[in-house]
Formats: sequence, structure tokens, C-alpha cells
Amino acid sequence: MKILAIHGSPRTIRSSTRKLAGFVLEGAAAAGAETEMIDLADCRIIPCTACDACTLNGICVNDDDVPALLARMKDADAIVFGSPVYIDNVTGQIKVFFDRLADAIHYQQFAGKVGCAVVTTAESGGDETVAYLTHVLNYLGVVSVGGISVATGEKAGAVDAAEPAARALGKKLVGAIRDGYADPVQEAILVDNRAYFRSIVEENRDLRTDEYDRWVKMGWIR
Repeated sequence: MKILAIHGSPRTIRSSTRKLAGFVLEGAAAAGAETEMIDLADCRIIPCTACDACTLNGICVNDDDVPALLARMKDADAIVFGSPVYIDNVTGQIKVFFDRLADAIHYQQFAGKVGCAVVTTAESGGDETVAYLTHVLNYLGVVSVGGISVATGEKAGAVDAAEPAARALGKKLVGAIRDGYADPVQEAILVDNRAYFRSIVEENRDLRTDEYDRWVKMGWIR
């Protein structure tokens, strides 16, 4: 099994968020998972221009690193999203990436995967940002097993103190992959999301026959 962490801190290897996500991956690795970390700040990601070209065939007109990132996400069994809090929300790096996921969201291309969210902040906004990252996971069809937020107060050692909880979250991801994970509240959200996106799939059934057939096979279109 494979667990992929994607974080949006511009500090890359110096990032507290990366360190926290790393603890999650270490917990998952100790439980038997293969893990990978992606630093979005090292990737070339062109902002979405809302041209809708991807609707025709699932291919973006921009030539950058996003297709490779999507391939790595599809190859993973679980996805960890991480971000520090910048002005009460996620960083620009991860938000630009999220905006490029519209087609994957519309067609629910990551349904069946599990995930979690990790956030660091100086003082405030951590829980709200965990909730936002969880919302994006759900938009992608991913069920979250939880999240962790650390308010550092600019104090050294604050993230280290959260290591046991982060490792436990990684272990929980592995258990969810192996044994399944159910959350009635999130399942209801996923059902509502698919109902909303169904019209897009049906409208493009002649252009995206494989995706349409997958929705029929999954029982999302009858």
C-alpha cells in the first residue's frame, strides 16, 4: 500500500508542516506502508484559467507538473494534504494546485481512497484550515480519517510534541486501507457531491465515454 503526502509550504524541507506530515508518513511506514512526500513549492504549477478545455478529454492545456502529480495521487491508496496557515487559510502554492483539480473532482477520480489533513499555524486558524483540507479531500471523493493542527506559538519543539499523535494518524491511515473506514457524515457528503457533479458527467457522456461508463459501473448513474 502507498501513502502520498502533498504539502504546500514554500519552505519545503525547512517547513514545520512538512515535518508534521513526515511524522504521519513515519507512522504509516512503521505500520507497513510505502510513503512519499511531495513539496508543491518545487513543482511547476500553472494557475487554472477556467478555459474548460479539460472537460473535453480530461487533458489540461497547460504543460506543467500537474499531470505527473495526478498520476502519483492515483497510484496512492491514501492522500495526506498539508499546509501552514497563511492569512487564515492555506498557502497560495496549494490553493493553485487545488484549482487545477476541477476535472478530477467533477469525475470523482479518487473515490475509494482515504486521507487526512495536517496543518501548522502560529496561533489561530488551524482547525478551520484542517476543515478546508478535509473538504477538498471529500470533493475528490476521498474519505478523511482525521486531521491534526499544531499551533506553535513560535515555540521550538511544538511540532515535535505532536509527533505521537501524527504517527498515530499515519497508523490509522494504514488501518483504514487494510480494513476499510466508514464515516456516515462524510459518506452523505460524498453522495451529495456526486449528485451535483452527475449532470457534468451526463452532459459529456459522448466525449468522456470511459468516465461515463465508470460512473454507471459504480452505480452513480442509473
